[in-house]
Amino acid sequence: MDIIQGLVELFQHIIHLDFKWIFENYGTAIYVVLFLVIFIETGLVAMPFLPGDSLLFTAGLFAASGELNLSYLLALLYFAAVLGDNCNYWVGRKIGLKIFAIQFRGKAIVKKSYLDQTEAFFEKNGVKAIIMARFVPFVRTFAPFAAGIGKMEYRKFFLFDLIGGFLWVFGLTLAGYSLGEVTWIRDHIDLVCLGIILISILPMIFEFIKSKTQKK
Repeated sequence: MDIIQGLVELFQHIIHLDFKWIFENYGTAIYVVLFLVIFIETGLVAMPFLPGDSLLFTAGLFAASGELNLSYLLALLYFAAVLGDNCNYWVGRKIGLKIFAIQFRGKAIVKKSYLDQTEAFFEKNGVKAIIMARFVPFVRTFAPFAAGIGKMEYRKFFLFDLIGGFLWVFGLTLAGYSLGEVTWIRDHIDLVCLGIILISILPMIFEFIKSKTQKK
């Protein structure tokens, strides 16, 4: 029970990007925590709600202050992102739609609507959606799963995934690192992360409004 409570508490602080609390309670193991968060967010279709974009940016901020090693961060998080996507791809390829039949307390652990949105994203953008999806919450988690279900050629998927993972991890982490010395940003991390989240979901909002307008 204590382990479960500890994990719940950890996830609460992760969602709120409370890096100071994680430092105080986990020390250098924070690298393992960050690795697992990125891996889980990209690798498990049941957990698309974990912070991705904002976590990378915030990690870059802490690297700028010397509290985290930038080289370790980039290497670990890039590996986590690629590994997570590849696990997700093979889950989709081997298990496929059967995963939507799995329930917890009477509810499906994975919502079919997220897959439908991702498939529409693929239809509009083609294979390059693998790269673009990295920057769209929820779609980021379901894109490799959808690619697996659709039996996309693995070599093609892997190549685009390497490129997308690189742009996502390095782009956002280095952005945080570059802006880490800006006093206003360090004093308003919550607002900055909220802004990143809003920017990330703008494409989904526009597509939703567009679909509603077309139906009318």
